[in-house]
Amino acid sequence: MYKYLIWDFNGTILDDLELCLDLLNVMLEKQNKPKLDVPAYKHVFGFPIKDYYIQAGLTFDSWSFDQMSQFFIERYQPASFECPIHKGVIETLQASIQMGLKNIILSASRTDNLIEQTKILNIFQYFDYIIGTDNIKGQGKIERGIQLMKETGIDPNSCLYVGDTIHDAEVAKALGVKVLLYTGGHQSEARLRTANERIIYEISDIINVIKG
Repeated sequence: MYKYLIWDFNGTILDDLELCLDLLNVMLEKQNKPKLDVPAYKHVFGFPIKDYYIQAGLTFDSWSFDQMSQFFIERYQPASFECPIHKGVIETLQASIQMGLKNIILSASRTDNLIEQTKILNIFQYFDYIIGTDNIKGQGKIERGIQLMKETGIDPNSCLYVGDTIHDAEVAKALGVKVLLYTGGHQSEARLRTANERIIYEISDIINVIKG
């Protein structure tokens, strides 16, 4: 029986794909590199972020990864407040709480940014824990997840994790929890299937999984 629902944030709760693609294309344009469309973006996006930038065509000769990270987050954070929440997220959060589950955000985003986003998007109240990282480079999600499990004593067998990338499958494996991979986020279904984990097409499918 599941007692905890662990959520990735970007691409799983927040539908920020277009924003992230737009900002990537701004950076590519600054380096006179070809822009990407959605299928191309979903084909290259991943973690570590630095590797994804290289796959997308960016170089660090005159613009360091640290500078790119700062450029991105300064534009992403305020713009993210206008992004929609994926269909079914609110209903799934409410239903899971009614079923007695606790909801957790585990994200590669910086914790203070996550708290700001969830408050402005009016979903902060649904979560018992909001766990992010201490940096803007998308690094440290696995470590923060392991730390959460150790500090709280949460049984991995009582957790269901939902994310939208292969990295989420890697995080789930590191934590020893079951995972669902959502096709509506930042990676294509074809790439998600390489993780050999259960795929969902709608966020509302989570409740059916919880019910068994």
